[in-house]
Amino acid sequence: MADTSRTRPLGAQISHMLKSRGVDTIFGIPGVHNQEMYRGIEEAGIRHLLARHEQGAGFMADGYARASGKPGIAYVITGPGLCNTMTPMGQAYSDSVPVLVLSSCLDETAATRGQLHQMLDQEAAGATVADWSYTARSASAAYSLIDRALTEFQTARPRTKHIQVPIAQLVAEAEPAPDHAPRTTRTTQALPDGIADRIKAARRPLFILGGGSIRASEGARSALLRLKAASFPTYAGRGVVSVKDDPLHFSGFLGRPESATVAASADLVIVVGSELSEMDLWRDTLGHEGEMIRVDIDPEVLGQTAGSIAVQMDARDFFDGLNAALEGHEADTSWTAEEIAKARKRWRAESDSERTGIVRICDALIEVMPEDTMYFSDMTQFAYTGKEVWDMHRPGHWHHPYGFGTLGYALPAGIGGAAARPGLPTVVIAGDYGFQYTVQELGTAVELGQPLPILLWDNGKLKEIEDSMVAAQIAPNSVIAHNPDFCALAGAYGAKSAAPKTLGELQAAVKAAFKTDGPTLIYMTADMKD
Repeated sequence: MADTSRTRPLGAQISHMLKSRGVDTIFGIPGVHNQEMYRGIEEAGIRHLLARHEQGAGFMADGYARASGKPGIAYVITGPGLCNTMTPMGQAYSDSVPVLVLSSCLDETAATRGQLHQMLDQEAAGATVADWSYTARSASAAYSLIDRALTEFQTARPRTKHIQVPIAQLVAEAEPAPDHAPRTTRTTQALPDGIADRIKAARRPLFILGGGSIRASEGARSALLRLKAASFPTYAGRGVVSVKDDPLHFSGFLGRPESATVAASADLVIVVGSELSEMDLWRDTLGHEGEMIRVDIDPEVLGQTAGSIAVQMDARDFFDGLNAALEGHEADTSWTAEEIAKARKRWRAESDSERTGIVRICDALIEVMPEDTMYFSDMTQFAYTGKEVWDMHRPGHWHHPYGFGTLGYALPAGIGGAAARPGLPTVVIAGDYGFQYTVQELGTAVELGQPLPILLWDNGKLKEIEDSMVAAQIAPNSVIAHNPDFCALAGAYGAKSAAPKTLGELQAAVKAAFKTDGPTLIYMTADMKD
């Protein structure tokens, strides 16, 4: 007979299990179908942040995971709750973010129609935007799947997981989860024979540093300096190396068309932790037709470039092994700091001419940002320019919806990031249109009560789409929308706001926002005076 003194409804046991596995924060919205999951949250000592929309909850979990390095957890209801979360689930999948979505589901859907929140196949719907999506039809299955997800986040490429639990199971009494989670150990890998010799022999080696290399920053910087190698980051890899540390670093201009010519001039390209996706290059190929080494933990990525040398290993191990092999090596390459500085200057001017007025605002903001600031940006022209010209000195400190490219990401993700780093500076960068996708999450930001400057860029239109239409010789259509008074809107939620008219006023507003117990919307336009 079961020891009923230890039993609770499974929904409550799940929260206790997550707490025992190190989870301290959950994002979500309670509903009648998943309310049993909420029974155990406070009892377990977990903080819950109430989103205003399930999309916001998912993005908050994403931002929390990126900022903390721990899994982001979201609780959502059956049907529309999960559907509303599928956009952030897809974003986290695309960008390799450890997000675990736990939802309720109906007990039976084949024989009965017309039930509240009913979907034809909720599990299959979740699977379209997740690494996997499964139904836990027993307590033991729920515990096993949760531990599986948490283990895979640590040992494989982290991507969204979805676990749904039937309502009757959430309500049913269950024994606690096992006391101990599966133990994972990281096995150090050795650099394959011959790889270091190929790199040392190169006269013009070029490294492409992706998001998979952000935890290998120290080793990467050391290796590149020893090799006198040039480097580009992908957008996600910015900060692994910086111009400040290495004059042979091209900074965030990999998406510039001319970078293909640079890649073609290299006699060896080493790509570490990057898919070299469309969103990294904005063209079909890197432009390099010579020898290439691909380093990644994901075999799918390694199979993408025919003829390359595939090295399946963690970026930290790769650079540790490479640095060991470089002891005593005297590098002699043809890269010069002068040619790279000229390229950066040229591309910066291109960026400024394409989206006029943003570069000078970025320069003004860089001057006043605290050293450890973490940025969460949206799909907006201000971020597109910033990702090129804003040289990052720390890896993993600028987060953007790179792959899936979802509007409305920045504000809720920034809230999740701020929640993960209390006492450390977090900044949101959003455009006037995308901001309105998730503007309601200002309520959550006010409740959080932490400083959160929100840099809102308003050009009065969907300018990037307008520019694309014009380039395609399409008469711009439906690219201008009526905007609210954003500062008044912020005030309606209880947030602070500022509308600086000069760059000096902008800097002052940012400094003040970092000292405010809550969010501050800072309204920016291209006509700000110097």
